[in-house]
Amino acid sequence: MLEFDYKKWGVQKASKAPLLDFLIEGLKASGCTILWASDASQAPFFIVFENQLGERHGVLAYAFLANSKLTKNRPADEHRFQIKYGSDAKAILPLERDPSQLITTIFVGIDLERGVMVGADPVLHDGTKMFISLEFKRAKVEAVVRHGWHAWERDSSRREGEPVEVLVGVRQRRVADFVRFERLAVGLDAGHRQLLAEQLLGNPALRTTVVPHTLAKELELSGDAILDLIQGARRLKMAVRGWVAEHHLEAMLAKVEGVEECRRLDEEGQPDVSLRYRGSRPLFIECKNALRMVAKDGTPRVDFQRTRASKSDPCSRYYRPDDFNILAACLHSITEKWEFRFIVTSDLPNHKSCAGRIQSNLRVGPEWAVNPVNVFRAVATP
Repeated sequence: MLEFDYKKWGVQKASKAPLLDFLIEGLKASGCTILWASDASQAPFFIVFENQLGERHGVLAYAFLANSKLTKNRPADEHRFQIKYGSDAKAILPLERDPSQLITTIFVGIDLERGVMVGADPVLHDGTKMFISLEFKRAKVEAVVRHGWHAWERDSSRREGEPVEVLVGVRQRRVADFVRFERLAVGLDAGHRQLLAEQLLGNPALRTTVVPHTLAKELELSGDAILDLIQGARRLKMAVRGWVAEHHLEAMLAKVEGVEECRRLDEEGQPDVSLRYRGSRPLFIECKNALRMVAKDGTPRVDFQRTRASKSDPCSRYYRPDDFNILAACLHSITEKWEFRFIVTSDLPNHKSCAGRIQSNLRVGPEWAVNPVNVFRAVATP
């Protein structure tokens, strides 16, 4: 396995060695053989290991100490880990990723006392500020201890305007499973990140099962090998992940009576589907995945914003009503079925602080149509 260039930080070996040991012992507990590990005086940690199937993997671990020490003006039931390398409080931490996808990046807090590791999305936190803390509740840690793993939405600690974030926690013996999860989860939206965690970490059979399929036979590869191939090819993975929901949406809309010229759009920054309804002008539809966790009343939720905003215009993170005509919410992360709800973008609530923009926290309530014809009629003009 080839090492790639990444920024290294000098750290205190005595304080960081227990974190490195936690990762190494966790991998060993999963039946892995450690082939090489960097020194604990240097962060992030780099570990090369071989799993029970003889497959070699590398993991680049940005690991921090997590604890629940009482802190003034902070909730008593709060766990946290501080993101800190070096002494420069203004420094920015790049969470670097191997372009070849041979090495998996993880971004974790480790609670040594409870034997628990909690991971955040490295893609979402790339370029994070130093000396800030990532918090989560004691009840979530207790769920990890009780079940061996747990995935949840970190919505109660979110700052205004930030995307919804999903945290995933595991016991030490599940470190190898967590690395595999993170390898497959790169770039997933929050809803499907949580769904993958529940499927992969919650079902032991999926950890080692070889998926029988005619495509696997044709390619002479196992199911895991095919997934690894997709994971290792950035453009292929993006195409598979992004086009699956759009494929199902297009197929569903094309069958609607009165729909013509229905097609997917493959242009950066453009809506996902274009169609005409009974001779109308072209109608543009954006497809967004719902979050895995529904509201307390059972209503699906959509985090409706771009991942990043322009530095000169923070409001550019949010969509305008005229960016497209219709928003389609894909409920697959909730129902595990390719079903959609539809709404006209002009009917969506306005953002509270960004004029001319759409609110980011949306609820897919009864005003969203199950039958897209209802919204087509509202916006279609000859």
